[in-house]
Amino acid sequence: MPENPPVAAAFPLDRDAAERMWAAYAEAHPEAAAAGSEYTIEHFGDSPRLADQLLEVVLTGAKRATSELVAEYLLDGGAVPRIGSHWIACDGAGAPRVIIRSIELRIGSFASVDAAFAADEGEDDLSLGSWQREHRRYFTRVSAARGATWTEDDEIVFERFRVVWPPEHAD
Repeated sequence: MPENPPVAAAFPLDRDAAERMWAAYAEAHPEAAAAGSEYTIEHFGDSPRLADQLLEVVLTGAKRATSELVAEYLLDGGAVPRIGSHWIACDGAGAPRVIIRSIELRIGSFASVDAAFAADEGEDDLSLGSWQREHRRYFTRVSAARGATWTEDDEIVFERFRVVWPPEHAD
């Protein structure tokens, strides 16, 4: 993940367009939508620039995993995702671009990530060393933005996903 300045608040998301995207997906895949009916509308990263960069890696097919601090999910009453849940990933302008479905989740510490997961995140040079360097920066930055100090013992959600909508980007 490239270094990006923190943002003061989450950038706006086009929730109306995201709801329309969900309705189209649910109409085309009613069983999958019913089985994982809860979904979130969000973006990758903590800035519009990073959201665009990471979404581009998803759109090319190279990124099929992500990680986030448990504490970030719990902000504002949120919850950790579950297998089968969906999220609508928006670009840096807040426009919905794809629907992602969680296919594998685990919670662990920073030290528990392995080279295969780092490669599945699809970022930088795909190495574990690069993943560690960039995620130390990211986790430190997002923790500081909420007034906390990150440590490598903090719980992290490691998630693998599939892109399920729209059809031209679906796995």
